[in-house]
Amino acid sequence: MAAEKLTNAEIEGHLEGVAGWSVKDGKLHKQFQFESFVEAFGFMASLALIAEKMNHHPEWFNVYNRVTIDLMTHDVEGISDLDFQLAKQADALAS
Repeated sequence: MAAEKLTNAEIEGHLEGVAGWSVKDGKLHKQFQFESFVEAFGFMASLALIAEKMNHHPEWFNVYNRVTIDLMTHDVEGISDLDFQLAKQADALAS
C-alpha cells in the first residue's frame, strides 16, 4: 500500500501520540540528546537499520551528543503515516 499525505488535522491528531515531536518547515521534527557521542551514534546506527527495513530514511544531523531528525515522505511531498511510524521507533530506541 502506497503512503498517502496526511492532512493538517490528521497530523495534529498523530502528534498527540509522539511526545516532543513537532512540525517544522513541513517536516516532522525532534531533537534527541544523549549522554555521549557514542550513545548518539549508536542510536543513529540502530535507527538506520530500522529505516532501511522500512525503506523510509530520515533526514538527520548529529553534533556530539545530539541527533536532530526531520521526517517527511518525499513520494507524497509531505508527512505520512510512515513518518509517524519511524518517529515512534526512534522514541522507543531513545528511551
